[in-house]
Amino acid sequence: MATHIRLKRMGAKRAPFYRLVVTDSRNPRDGRFIEEIGFYNPTKQPAEYKVNEERALAWMATGATPSPTVKSLFKKAGIMQKKAEQKAE
Repeated sequence: MATHIRLKRMGAKRAPFYRLVVTDSRNPRDGRFIEEIGFYNPTKQPAEYKVNEERALAWMATGATPSPTVKSLFKKAGIMQKKAEQKAE
């Protein structure tokens, strides 16, 4: 099973917010997911996000790949740096 960390769209029309979820790559965007690990709200200025770092690192250690948008959020949160440090050890 190929797992991905991606965004699940929530909210009303023209007022989206997103949940960061771990899901099977074959599931639809807003479909079934394995675990919710955070949220992202781009409508606020500045954009608001929160990520459970422990769970994100654990899922990436088991082979979950983040989508490009999630990867950029992880870079802002410093999670990609921590992953690189773990890999170097």
